[in-house]
Amino acid sequence: MTADAPHALRRPPLRPTRKVLPEHTRAHHRSMVLQHLFHSGPRSRADLARATGLTRVTVSDLVSSLLTEGLVSELGVRAEGRVGKPATLVGLRTDAFSIVAVDLADDERMHGAVLELSGTVRERRSAQVQGLTGAAAVEALTSLCRELAGASPLPVLGVGVGSPGVITPDGCVVQAPNRGWYDLPLAARLTEELGLPVHVANDANTAALGEFTYGDATGGGLMVLTVGGGVGAGIVLDGVLVHGDSHAAGELGHVTAVDERDDVDGAPLGRPAPCACGRTGCLETVLSVPAIRRRVEGLTPDDAAAALAQVGRRLGIVLAPVVSALNLPEVVLRGPRELLDGPLREAALAALRERTMPVISGTVQLRMTSLDEDGALSGAAVLVLSGQLGVT
Repeated sequence: MTADAPHALRRPPLRPTRKVLPEHTRAHHRSMVLQHLFHSGPRSRADLARATGLTRVTVSDLVSSLLTEGLVSELGVRAEGRVGKPATLVGLRTDAFSIVAVDLADDERMHGAVLELSGTVRERRSAQVQGLTGAAAVEALTSLCRELAGASPLPVLGVGVGSPGVITPDGCVVQAPNRGWYDLPLAARLTEELGLPVHVANDANTAALGEFTYGDATGGGLMVLTVGGGVGAGIVLDGVLVHGDSHAAGELGHVTAVDERDDVDGAPLGRPAPCACGRTGCLETVLSVPAIRRRVEGLTPDDAAAALAQVGRRLGIVLAPVVSALNLPEVVLRGPRELLDGPLREAALAALRERTMPVISGTVQLRMTSLDEDGALSGAAVLVLSGQLGVT
């Protein structure tokens, strides 16, 4: 099946961040053609040449290769009133391959899915992860990926994994304290076990990729804050996913947000709690799902709402300098709606607007993700599209 690109994909793709070397030219040109078909839908060879700036000969050669690979198909001629031979449309075959995507953000279960290239979910699976760390967590992840690959009715293009922690571009987990992973070459290990290409990135970054590519992002830049067993942010700025010097951009969960003197609106947040990273008072100790649940457990609805607002106000205070420094137009929350959407989100937005200048506070939005629980899964699929096809 080949179809027009979904409305959500009709925005500029992520910009490349590395210089194209001569030996990579053909692969780069191939990516340009695939990106255009992915984001804009079926086009003629002449359309592709005009859109990419490549010669018609180059485009024709690339399309021939893609037809042989089964990634694109010819859809027939386009009806037009021009004199001459009608143009034949070429479209990306969204049903030619599938992608296995796994999200490890949840503190209790890991969630996985089989997706079409268009982002449509075809199969879902999940597995218990609560209490599993180190090698046991890797074994559970491997089993889930293998189960998902076996459930796919189509050849699997690759596996994408969104994991908490600091992760290098080649999929090595530098540190993920909540999983007990340190200097773990996760992508390489899974590739060896599964016999498939595997791409691993920070779960907050994959959520940002999913929102940017498949969600309701405006395209002007965004931060996606993922709240689960931990807290992390993924940032897309000017069409580029921000990684940072040590691949740790967006680690807001480990910003010290609470100390013994802190209170919010006169209500103390309590003594700063120890964090899995070894420090105390990190934002994660207040905002993670387990921390929020402990805070509201046993409270009346009114008291629970007040407690959530306290946490939200602290979040807004932490977000304000980041949003102001980068002039981000929107911050997206991803996590349990029953905890985040309501008093917490409203208090966070109020605090954020109070602490930024009018030119920023007047337009900044703080909303829930448009992709619900599929945000990081969609982003993990983008990892595979980018790594295997060059599509972003």
